[in-house]
Formats: sequence, structure tokens, C-alpha cells
Amino acid sequence: MWIHNRYAHQTHRDGKSPFEVTSVLLNIVLFEPEIPHNTGAIARTCACTGARLHLIRPLGFDISDKYVKRCGLDYWPLVDLTVYDNLDEYFAKNGDDGLYLATTKGARSYATADFTAESVTLMFGKETAGLPEWLRERYRDRCIRIPMISDARSLNLSNSVAVLVYEALRQQGFPGLKGTGSMLAE
Repeated sequence: MWIHNRYAHQTHRDGKSPFEVTSVLLNIVLFEPEIPHNTGAIARTCACTGARLHLIRPLGFDISDKYVKRCGLDYWPLVDLTVYDNLDEYFAKNGDDGLYLATTKGARSYATADFTAESVTLMFGKETAGLPEWLRERYRDRCIRIPMISDARSLNLSNSVAVLVYEALRQQGFPGLKGTGSMLAE
């Protein structure tokens, strides 16, 4: 069973769907996320970038959890969210084109990955255990890591997502994103 965000068919004042932000499709997949604050912060990153968020059960919290909602604040209506019961259901509905697995076990840096395909999917594991070994082995050539010192176990999940999302968007030229603020250069 999958759940899709109830806001998916809303439109902005300009008549456009909030999910028609970019010409490149960027998907963020969280495998069995456990910490509501992380998922809320990731949802906010997705809302600000137009990336789609996919959650694979079991979740370590209720999706309506006040902590998840608080972290996303008023950005939840901008999140294109789909929830799946398991990895099999996710892959049956989405396939694996453009898939990269973010893992501390990856042999290569994310900086070597080409995120310029028409559709890019970044998959992240649960906070306490990461992605399952069988999945990492199946997609061994698509495993990427964020470089860090050898004594550190890993970055926070929401920080890792932000690093990779913005690298993918940088490679794509930040499609559909506002590049300037109110302080325009003179």
C-alpha cells in the first residue's frame, strides 16, 4: 500500500502545481527512517528544491507526528510525498534508473557521480543501520559516500541529504530554482 501526499493536486496562485518546479526529476528515498526530526528537515529540503520525497516503511514515527510536522513547518504542502510498505513496492512502482545509494560504505565520493540524467534518485538508509547489505551489493557500482575523517561514523541524515541534493542540483544548473534574493548586485 502506498500513500501519496494529499496536497499533490494543489496549485500556486500562478496556477502551476507546486511540484512542477524543475525540468529534472530529483527523488529522495528514505529507507526506514527512524527519527522524526530528520525526516521533517529532509521534507523541508525537498520542499525548497522541488525534490520528491519517498518514505519506505516501517517508519520510526507516525507521519502525522508533531515533531515531523514541526520540522517541516509550513512547507508540508510543498512536499510531493509518497509512502511505500517496503522496498519491493518502491522498486515495482519506480524502477532503478538514475539510482544512487548514499552509504558510508561506498567506495567512491559523491563528487565523482554524474547527477545530470533526466531523473536522479538518491537513496538513504535508516539512521542506526544504513541501507541493507544485500541492496548495497546489488547496486555496488552506484554506492557513493560523503568524504569525512576516519574517526567519524557518519553525518546526520538530514545534512547528508542536503549535501547530495544540492550537488545534484548544482550539476543540473539549479533548474527552476530562484538564484537571487532581494539584495541584488549593484
